[in-house]
Amino acid sequence: MLTLSDIYEAQKRLSPYVFRTPVIRLKTLDEALHCKVYVKAENMQKINAFKIRGALNKALQLSPETLKNGIVTASSGNHGRGVAFAGKLLGVPVTVVMPEHAPEVKKAAIKALGAEIVLCEKSQRFVIAERITKEKGACFIHPFDDYDVMAGQGTAGLEMMNQLPKVDKIVVPVGGGGLISGIATAVKGTRDSVKVYGAEPALCARYTESFKKGEPTLVTIGDTIADGTMTAKPGEKTFPIVREKVDGIIPVEEKFIHRAVKLLLLEGKILAEPSSCMTLGAALQGALPVKEDDNVIFFLSGGNVDLSLIEKICAEK
Repeated sequence: MLTLSDIYEAQKRLSPYVFRTPVIRLKTLDEALHCKVYVKAENMQKINAFKIRGALNKALQLSPETLKNGIVTASSGNHGRGVAFAGKLLGVPVTVVMPEHAPEVKKAAIKALGAEIVLCEKSQRFVIAERITKEKGACFIHPFDDYDVMAGQGTAGLEMMNQLPKVDKIVVPVGGGGLISGIATAVKGTRDSVKVYGAEPALCARYTESFKKGEPTLVTIGDTIADGTMTAKPGEKTFPIVREKVDGIIPVEEKFIHRAVKLLLLEGKILAEPSSCMTLGAALQGALPVKEDDNVIFFLSGGNVDLSLIEKICAEK
């Protein structure tokens, strides 16, 4: 299982390589989101996304023998970039299996780090990655369903607890569940009174459906703008952690994700990808249980977004 001590060990391991990203107070958003708004700006992290934490924490623990044939992963973008960064740091080849329609900015960033990209239909990512892993005799680093990856992501939770001691609630984007598993373990292990909520696309509400069924459940992935969270099923390892430690999962409608991107950019003056902005979208939707005097951290998971998409969103009425 994932423990608080695992996350503290990950923090020591990662400290030479990752930024301690800021928690920023955004008073201009208080009225719209009905609380005292803070953001954890992982869009300012190395590779412009939190994913470097989990990918690197895993890779740094692997032996040269394990790594000799390289690393393979499946990713919609940011995890692939994190693994590519780790591979370049360690001097090993990396193959990233990505959806054909992943944002060009994410593909370009992965290629720039020297990784090979294999494109496929989004539902086939893991099948193809598994095949390539066997063919190469390589090491597979899972994007979320791995305790070392979760521990790396959880280091952001430890940072938030130190940066804002009076935080009441934290809202985290949810895909497969690795980020929120790590953060919830860190937060509940250090200050159990802090509430942790997840925000997932209503068009890919795999945790909402899985909670109803009582087990990890496969859902159909709709055409959501939150490309970084398009995982059809919770992880077998992440699901029990999320069910035990997270205070609620909110499915966010597309129109509120769009509005959140625009609000954060135009009023908060921060550029983040739509997957990040789901957290603010949950509040705009009126689905997040907050009070006006609550100190709430909205976790901004990444900033790798095509500017043409941002331009399109900002032009919407």
